[in-house]
Amino acid sequence: MDATRRIVHADLDSFYASVEVLDDPSLRGRPVIVGGRPDERGVVSAASYEARAFGVHSAMPLRIAARRCPQGAFLPGRPERYRELSERVMEIFASYTPLVEPISLDEAFLDVTGSGMAFGDGETIARRIKQRVIDEIGLVVSVGVATNKLCAKVASDLRKPDALVVVPPGEEAAFLAPLPIRRLWGVGPRAHAVLTEYGVTTIGQLAALPVDTLHRRFGRHGDDLATRARGIDDAAVEPTHAPQSIGHEHTFDVDSADPRRLEATLLDLAESVGNRLRRHHLAGGAVQLKLRYEGFETLTRQASLAQPTRDSAPLYDTALALLRMTLVAGRGVRLIGLTAISLSEVQQLTLFDAPDRRDRLTESIDLVRQRFGDAAITRARLLTERPARRFDFGERPAAPTDDERGA
Repeated sequence: MDATRRIVHADLDSFYASVEVLDDPSLRGRPVIVGGRPDERGVVSAASYEARAFGVHSAMPLRIAARRCPQGAFLPGRPERYRELSERVMEIFASYTPLVEPISLDEAFLDVTGSGMAFGDGETIARRIKQRVIDEIGLVVSVGVATNKLCAKVASDLRKPDALVVVPPGEEAAFLAPLPIRRLWGVGPRAHAVLTEYGVTTIGQLAALPVDTLHRRFGRHGDDLATRARGIDDAAVEPTHAPQSIGHEHTFDVDSADPRRLEATLLDLAESVGNRLRRHHLAGGAVQLKLRYEGFETLTRQASLAQPTRDSAPLYDTALALLRMTLVAGRGVRLIGLTAISLSEVQQLTLFDAPDRRDRLTESIDLVRQRFGDAAITRARLLTERPARRFDFGERPAAPTDDERGA
C-alpha cells in the first residue's frame, strides 16, 4: 500500500429524505420516510435521521414503518430529482480530481493524491467539498479521508451525520482495531456469527487471529478478511468515464479591471492547469476562458490549439488572446477561469523515450514544486503580480456551469 495515497469517501447523509426536506422546508425536523404510502406493500427507500430514531430503516416494509412511526411523512420518491442533484454533487467532486468512482447516486470515492498542489491535503479538500455541497446545493455530506478505500469508507460512516474523519497514514490498523467487526467489508451475518464463536468482536481481535485459521474456515475470503483487518487495501479508485476537462478559476476579493493583473492571474491559472494535465498524463486540444463580471454576468469563450498540449505556455497564449478579445475596458472582473478541454491521453515516458527539452524542463519544475511547494519555482512576472491561490475548481466531467462559486 502506498502511504502517500489520499483517498476520500463522500456519502450524502440520508440522501433521498434530505432532498425532500430541501425542497419542502416544512418537513424539517419531522420523520421523513421515502418509498410510498404507509398502506402500500413496498419498502422504505430512505429514512431521515428523525425517522431512524423510531427504528425505521431502508428496505423495511412500509406497513411496519407506519406502525413504528405513524406520525411520519410518507413520500413516494422522485428519482429524477435525486438524479439531478446527484449529478451536481458529482460535478463538485470531479472539480478536485478526475479520479472519481461513483458507487451510487449519493456516494463516491475520490483519489485526490495528485490534487494537493492546487487544493491542499486530503483533509483540506474534504472540508472544501463539504462546504461547497452545503453552500451550492443545500445538502450535507459525510466524508472520510485515508490512504485507501477501505479506511476512507469506514471513516465516513463512523460519525454520521455531517462526519469528517481523517485516518493519518500509517495508523490504518490502529484506527480499525477498536471497531466492531460488522464495520469491516466482507463481514456479513454468516461471517459475523462464525467470528463471534471464535470470541472475535472487534476488528483488532480479527487481525490478531492467525491467517491460516481464517483460511481454513473461510478459504480465500478468510485471506481477504485478514488483510482488511490490518487496514490494507490496494484497490484503485476506478472512474466510470474519462475526464472531459481540467480547469482552475480565481475569484478576486475586489473586482479587478486591471488588464495586467488579469493577465498575471491567467498565467498563474495556466501554470496550474498545465501541471494537472501532466500529473494525469493528459493533453488539452482546446482552451476555454471564463469571465464573470459584477452582477454575476458570465461569459465563456473557447479556441482550439494547434495541437494537443500539456504545456502551460500554449494554454496561456491561447487564453490570453481570448481575454484580450473579450475583456471590456474599465469593467470589473469578479472571477476568471481557464480550462483545458477536448482532452486526450498522453503515454507516460519510459526509459527509452526521448522527451524534448521543454518536456524535461516542465517535468523538472513539477518535481521541485511537488517537493518544496508550489512557490518554489515561479515565473518572474508572478513574483510581483502573483495572486493568492484561491482555487476551488479542477477537473470537470462536463462543461462549466454559470452558478459555480470561487473560494
